[in-house]
Amino acid sequence: MMTSSGEWSGDGGKWLDAHYDPVAGLYTFSSCMDLTDLSGDGESRLVVGDLGTGSSGMKLKVYRGTALTSESTLLDLPAGLVAFLMDLHEPRIPAIAVASGPCIYVYKNLRPYFKFTLPGLEVNALEQEVWQQVREGQIDPLNLKEMLEGIREKADVPLSVRSLSFLALEPHNMQDFVDLHKQQPIKRQTVITCISTLKKSTADEDGVSCLVIGTESCHVFVLDPEAFIILSKMLLPAAPTMMDVTGQFDVEFRITVACRNGNIYILRRESSVPKYRIELPCHAVGLLRIGKNVVVGGADESLQCFTQKGKKLWKVGLPAAIATMAAMDLPTRGFQAILVGVANCEVHLYRDKNLLSTIRTPDVVTGICFGCYGREDGTLILTMKGGGLMVKILKRTAAFEDRDSTPGPPVAQSIRLNVPKKTKLYVDQTVRERENGLAMHRAFQMDLSRLRLAAAKAYVKALESSLPPVSASPTQPLRMNAVVQGLGPSFKLTLNIQNTAACRPVMNLAISFLYDQNLYRMRNPYMRIPLLVPGLVYPVETFVECTSDKGVSDIIKVFVLHEGRSFPLLSAHINMPLSEGLILC
Repeated sequence: MMTSSGEWSGDGGKWLDAHYDPVAGLYTFSSCMDLTDLSGDGESRLVVGDLGTGSSGMKLKVYRGTALTSESTLLDLPAGLVAFLMDLHEPRIPAIAVASGPCIYVYKNLRPYFKFTLPGLEVNALEQEVWQQVREGQIDPLNLKEMLEGIREKADVPLSVRSLSFLALEPHNMQDFVDLHKQQPIKRQTVITCISTLKKSTADEDGVSCLVIGTESCHVFVLDPEAFIILSKMLLPAAPTMMDVTGQFDVEFRITVACRNGNIYILRRESSVPKYRIELPCHAVGLLRIGKNVVVGGADESLQCFTQKGKKLWKVGLPAAIATMAAMDLPTRGFQAILVGVANCEVHLYRDKNLLSTIRTPDVVTGICFGCYGREDGTLILTMKGGGLMVKILKRTAAFEDRDSTPGPPVAQSIRLNVPKKTKLYVDQTVRERENGLAMHRAFQMDLSRLRLAAAKAYVKALESSLPPVSASPTQPLRMNAVVQGLGPSFKLTLNIQNTAACRPVMNLAISFLYDQNLYRMRNPYMRIPLLVPGLVYPVETFVECTSDKGVSDIIKVFVLHEGRSFPLLSAHINMPLSEGLILC
């Protein structure tokens, strides 16, 4: 059924509406969807684990284009579905692994190929003894209930499903239950909560992959892809709900797991227990690993990013609760982003914390899958809460721009600096500073005091010799600067003198010049200055002639004098330039 979905598109024209079927009857989640080439013809199919009604109608469905091409009945609700390559045999056709209850059903060429069942768990010894007494007729159902309740409260090993079901019965149904089950052996069986794949030895796209499964008993198993034996077993503090796997099993890998206790744990190859733990403010409803960072969708309507050591990098608020999440990876463009299905019938596309695009949908999205579908590399497949199926294709001309729509620091602030590694010299210097910190501080304070004393002495000397360009006298505040013009041997010397007082004029001033008479000759070495009105600049001009032909220059000292005082109000040292006229001659 081909239907235009343009009335729901709010993506800025970046997506093509390829297909929409509101009555496809497809009820699934992102963990039960995958795109893979099942025939080896280069055309990818959509493989879906359909939940049906929840109690019946569970099926494995395969779509090609817009048509349903295959259906297989599943025995139990699927918890996850992945496509993986089991071996190196030609043709290279991937198998489908469906996690359902305590089993993994492997399909090859869309036919049942292998069934793997999780190993049984340890049974409580006291529970076994109690049921043995029931089998021998030593206790009645009421006493059995009291003893099982006592065992449940004190025992470290949980009770089996049979005992828990018995404790939930009404008294009049207990006898029938005991008669039906007392001759059967007691078993404790866990179930699979999540499933993923891990490359075996190479990171190639067509490399052989291992299966990674998380169980209700807080274990993570890595299975061999050919013999289906357990290669590695790891223990978590709580039951896992979702996981993201990177690396290769034979080299190095990271398994990022979100658990029911609200924490995220990172498992590594060399350890059977978590290496790092990330504490969340709320339970995780989505988990993706982008590069070296972990992006978590929270139940508090937020999207957060952490380093693998637990440091929070950023947090973005969302308009509604998160329904599902998936990664958008385009290797041909070097583009990685996050697709977030929100409960207000929208799909948001984020790169880091920047919202790139928003897609409006006719219903709440429950499943997202992005990848190569058919022969189109950028295909987005959405499943709806009401059973609808929507297919969109990314335009080849689509360009996404980072727009930081959230208030706060700029994007550049979240970019980590390329800090060089600590050298041995740096470490030795740090140790020396730690060991001799008190002595180094005292030496620094001593040097600082000496510097202040030297600066104060120089300032006092400058005041006493009237070297500063501003007068220190409060009654005659003057400011002076000098300008030398000319190439030589004749120079024009201009002195600009200003009275900086607020309203008091200055009078009875004179200017005197001190210079080497063997080098220079001045027409007026001594001049009187008229009354200086506050705020005006008075230029005083004179001419200096260089009499030496040796190509040298010297300093001319200028003194501003006041009648009745033995020291000048101001002084200045003028560095005369070389006389270019004499040099050319």
